[in-house]
Amino acid sequence: MLHAVVMAGGSGTRFWPQSRTASPKQLLPIAGEQTMLRQTVDRLYAADGAGGEGTIAPERVWVVTNAVQAEEVRKQLPEVPAGNVLVEPCARNTAPCVGLAAVHLLKADPEATMLVLPADHVIGPPEVFQQAAATAAAVVKDGPERFVLFGVPPTFPSEGFGYIQRGQPLPGFEEQKAFSVASFREKPDAETAKEYIDSGDFYWNCGIFTWRAEAILDALAEYEPNTRKRLSNIAGTVGTPHYEETVETEFPECDSVSIDNAVLERTDAACVLEAPFDWDDVGSWGALRRLLGEDEQGHSSDAKKFVSLESKNCTVRDTTGEHLICALGVEDLIIVHTADATLVAKRGDENAVKRLIGELKERGLEEYL
Repeated sequence: MLHAVVMAGGSGTRFWPQSRTASPKQLLPIAGEQTMLRQTVDRLYAADGAGGEGTIAPERVWVVTNAVQAEEVRKQLPEVPAGNVLVEPCARNTAPCVGLAAVHLLKADPEATMLVLPADHVIGPPEVFQQAAATAAAVVKDGPERFVLFGVPPTFPSEGFGYIQRGQPLPGFEEQKAFSVASFREKPDAETAKEYIDSGDFYWNCGIFTWRAEAILDALAEYEPNTRKRLSNIAGTVGTPHYEETVETEFPECDSVSIDNAVLERTDAACVLEAPFDWDDVGSWGALRRLLGEDEQGHSSDAKKFVSLESKNCTVRDTTGEHLICALGVEDLIIVHTADATLVAKRGDENAVKRLIGELKERGLEEYL
């Protein structure tokens, strides 16, 4: 059966000061009234209760998170069985994360197919996403050795996303726009990104995948034998009193590597399915401009009290709902106000917030992190 694995870790740095270590962006209402995690899981359910092929029942939803955030995850998703919230004792990137989920899925369902997705993307409409999930599952059923990636048709020459070059159409899935993968490309410069778009053969790699749990573990055994060995040791204790102790001991010994680098870029079985849904990774404060749009001065703001004079092109957020923010004679700023911290930064520098976090740590201001 089709199961969903939601990756919901994160250190809460990119959306500081709204996000913090204990409450990263997926646990916050960054893009809407509901938290991003809640939106992600709701997207898996049938709105009318009919339960089509691309929908996934709560008992087949699994969330991988960390110890700091696990309680809040369970609180936000009361319908998901508590045992389906898997806790990583430390961060080890996405390959060990996916592998940990896979060993649990095989224990529950030896024929499990995994839909792996991040907890912090904006996707819609839900019914289109559900149909896409059903198509991906069908591609895997037709070829159990396949690893299916969703590729988003690029709408601008992004330097912040990885790209997938499509190869030949998959027989039987031409209409659904499924292809073999010709190559993977890292985040390009602006000129190269434009060349990708002009060619018509490239997609953004949105980090959403579908494959059989057994197949991904077999691939890890081939390409990442140390990690697979550690996961095997964990698998033997799932459902026993020794599980937590084993995870604490074995998981940190997994190699820290992404599932892309560990498997997808090394296998001949990778496929790309053109995503029919709208998508945004909401990777930084700059993404709010795409989500909120702009007013006549070029501002993107959801602050209730914002006054602008002789200013333009600012991104503004007030999480308190009470604070008056005024911009006078400025442009191209990010202004974020919370109850205990205010950020003012230049737009366009995606790494600036990370540098600031490092500076706060050096100055002993961890209470704001």
